[in-house]
Amino acid sequence: MAESAAVEYRIDRRSGVATYLQIVQQTKQALRLGLLEPGDRLPTAREVVEATAINPNTVLKAYRELEREGLVEARRGLGTFVTRTLGGAAAADDAPLRAELADWARRARAAGLEKDDVSALFTAVLDRTFEGDQAG
Repeated sequence: MAESAAVEYRIDRRSGVATYLQIVQQTKQALRLGLLEPGDRLPTAREVVEATAINPNTVLKAYRELEREGLVEARRGLGTFVTRTLGGAAAADDAPLRAELADWARRARAAGLEKDDVSALFTAVLDRTFEGDQAG
């Protein structure tokens, strides 16, 4: 049986994003990055509540949404398990890109940018890079 996955939810109460959606988004990100794989068990609602101090019903709502999307499956008495991944490329394949991005993020921080500034800059560049892909 798979151990509890190495995913730690971080809740930003100032983000304006509903707490349950933050859990859904962070789970999907972990799936895309290969941090979660089919068979892995998500943290229990109790574990998430202890780590984040959020309402257990919020965790359950997030897990129900992930189940509705076919990404996880609740097994009564056992936990919630990943049923499929979202990774386009294997995690090992993106290691050089991840290293370059981490280096860039460190340089941005050293230049005095705050996390929100870096996020805004990255998102703007990302949107511009992929905007042509959306034309149908």
